[in-house]
Amino acid sequence: MESLRELYRIGPGPSSSHTLAVRNACLYYLQHYPNAPRYSVDLYGSLALTGRGHMSDKIVEKVFGQDRVEIRFIEKMYGPQPNTMVFHTLTDGRQENEMVIYSTGGGAIAIEGQDNVVDDTVYPQKNLKEIMEYCAENRLNLAQYVYRYEPDIAEHLSAVLQQMLAMVRSGLHKQGVLPGPLKLEKVAGKIYQKAISCEDEKTRKDLTITSYAYGAMEENACGETVVTAPTLGSCGVVSSLVSYYYENGVSRQRLIDALAVAGIFGNLVKTNGTISGAVGGCQAEIGTACCMAAALASYLEGLNSRQIEYAAEVAMEHNLGLTCDPVGGYVQVPCIERNGVAALRALDCMLYAKYIGEIRENRVSFDMIIETMSYTGHKLAMELRETSLGGLAVLPLGRSEEKDV
Repeated sequence: MESLRELYRIGPGPSSSHTLAVRNACLYYLQHYPNAPRYSVDLYGSLALTGRGHMSDKIVEKVFGQDRVEIRFIEKMYGPQPNTMVFHTLTDGRQENEMVIYSTGGGAIAIEGQDNVVDDTVYPQKNLKEIMEYCAENRLNLAQYVYRYEPDIAEHLSAVLQQMLAMVRSGLHKQGVLPGPLKLEKVAGKIYQKAISCEDEKTRKDLTITSYAYGAMEENACGETVVTAPTLGSCGVVSSLVSYYYENGVSRQRLIDALAVAGIFGNLVKTNGTISGAVGGCQAEIGTACCMAAALASYLEGLNSRQIEYAAEVAMEHNLGLTCDPVGGYVQVPCIERNGVAALRALDCMLYAKYIGEIRENRVSFDMIIETMSYTGHKLAMELRETSLGGLAVLPLGRSEEKDV
């Protein structure tokens, strides 16, 4: 498995596949061909179908310069990935120096014809079963396992923690309307005000966590700097729980350890399944984020490794089949609300692991559920995998109006 640096990325919203990865691909191409008079970028598949709503064109123009790049949205598949970019330099109208780059999920890119430029052998274990066996043999908990293979990862996780706290805090203090035709009001701050004025402790906690998830996602929807966990479309889930525990006195070091634990589960899904909504539906994004948040909460609540696995497995199991159908291609409906729901569900999964796990052993392993999620994602109709061609995405103010923006 790759380093957790490849899972937790800090960058611009609203989409890790459609904004962050597109930026990374543009920068990669520009590095190789820095002096061309003009460039062309063709966006295929999901990048074309939802790219405007995901600000793909804006990030391309930002990297190359608006007057130096031609962008085409081509609504068909190109190659094996649903998120494909084809780059050329333009000289007197001639296309030269073609490069095909795939957005593979979570901000990662792959270049056609080249080996993986990222070291995928940082963690030699291939699944959770092997990780658990290694930890048992070496008397390690899951956080210690991460530090055994990445002794310097804490610095990166500290930066991730800082940005998660910052994006939630910033989102709570902003008002106005989100970009795009949906004209959604920013409501994170209003939800938080309802939370602090609520007398019932359970409701106050749930509304507080919800407001944190909304705050992060509203920042994401505006293209602000956020954190993939594991994607930007699901960035509010883990960050909301991190912020809640931090505000309730959990130390930074303990939160960094918990992010390391959560990262294991996100990394396993990324390695053995997918975290791309265009490949596996929203179960790959929100489902994985819910797994990570459930693992994080379980670690912070003192559960053992088997209970942490239980919580993460339940989180994915009950997100199976979740479609990715953002209205108009904007990471707003149902994405923002879905992050709040997933954050609360992660705590429920932790409670199931803590109490029901004492009564009966879980029969479905985390490795099994990754395999099932991957199979389910491939069975989902293309219209329900981040194309805005079906599901909620065809509601009024959907894809047809988005094209006029």
